[in-house]
Order: sequence, then structure tokens, then C-alpha cells
Amino acid sequence: MRVHGQAAFVLHHRAYGETSVLVELFTREHGRIGAIAKGARRPRARHGNNLIPFQPLIVDWSGKGELVVITEAEAQGQNIALQGKALFCGFYINELMLRLVHRYDPHQSLFDIYGQALYGLLDEHTEAVLRVFEKRLLIELGYGLVLDHEIRGNSPIQPGADYLYIPDAGPVPYENDEDGAVKIKGRSLLALSRETLNDDAVLQESKTLMRAILGRHLGGKPLHSRKLFREVKYNSSTPRH
Repeated sequence: MRVHGQAAFVLHHRAYGETSVLVELFTREHGRIGAIAKGARRPRARHGNNLIPFQPLIVDWSGKGELVVITEAEAQGQNIALQGKALFCGFYINELMLRLVHRYDPHQSLFDIYGQALYGLLDEHTEAVLRVFEKRLLIELGYGLVLDHEIRGNSPIQPGADYLYIPDAGPVPYENDEDGAVKIKGRSLLALSRETLNDDAVLQESKTLMRAILGRHLGGKPLHSRKLFREVKYNSSTPRH
């Protein structure tokens, strides 16, 4: 099978053999695919320099099965130049995609959501961008959150009320803490629903909620990008002698 002119991003890449590269691509029409770029690490390789994260691409490939063979990869515009914290946020988004999106499961809407998130990280409000991306990712994968009404009685969420968010279910009026559930203000639930995350307290509560929800879908396994960010942040803040 030959595929031509697919919009794509590289989620992950690593060296393979002496001259080739293994990549995980996220494509508009075919979803996530594994691919090999033969000879991409040779000095004069045609498309090796383009196969990097955050570079919009147009890709051709041939073959089928677990690994296809990239025959062309052209840059489509400028690389999304993430730096500092935004760069780690980009790695985090890519790792979520690798862990939660199955291969050969097309998500055309998610392709646009992913691209919007990367460009959004160029802004300084990275935390808000991540929370919106996480919420939209879960919706696309069939795990959308209940954010605007209680799951018992269907009453609308009240901004000033306290709720307990039960993972895999939704919010109920807060009475007592429960293992695995997250206490959260109604205004934070509504802000996440409306994607108006412009308050520090709302952002913190939304982060706690999304971490709990995503943790269940990730099987409790830690994210390498999160660990790397903590290590780099710690090392940069440690005094040098």
C-alpha cells in the first residue's frame, strides 16, 4: 500500500541501526502509525532533518503492518519553536498521545486539536493550554468529562458550591472525602467546561482533577516527560558551588 500527501507530526523518534530512524507519526487521516525512515541519518539524506517533533509535515509512505517505510517527508511551514517550559509541555502532550491513542485509529478532529495545542504553547499560558488539550483529548477518545451538571439528580453545577468528582462518573455535592475522588469548586468545573481557565486557583484545581482522571487511563504508570521536567527544574534551581 502506498500513501501520499499525508499531513503529519512526529511524536517520537529514535535511531535505528547505523543510518535509519524509527518514528511514531500522528497523521490526519490514518491516526498514529509506526514508521522507519531508511538512511535518514546519512549526511545527505533528503528528509532526515525534517523528522523531528513539532515540525508540521507532509509525508508519503509504503507498506502496511506495524512499521511502514517513509518515502518522503517535506516540511510544511516552520517548525513550532517551543522553548523552556513550553518545550517540556510539548513533550508531555506527545507522551499522552503515545500512551493513549491507539495505532491506526483515525482522529481527524484530534489532529487539529493537537496542532492547536502546540501553537498555543507558544503563548505564555501553558497550563491553560494543557488542561484544554487534556479535556479535548479525553472527549475524542470517548472519555469525556461531566462538568456542567451533577450526576445524581442532574442539577446544574453551582459556581460557589463544593463538589466531589468521582473518576469515570462525574461530580456530586461534597459531603465527605472518598478515595480516588477529587474535591473541586463548582467554578473550576464550569471554567474547564467553558475553557476559560484564567484564574490561578481554577488552574490548580483543574490540574489536580485532570491528573487524577488521566492517571486512571494511564494505568497508574508515571509519565517520563513529567519526571524529566521535575529533574531539570530541580537542577536549575540547585545552587552551583
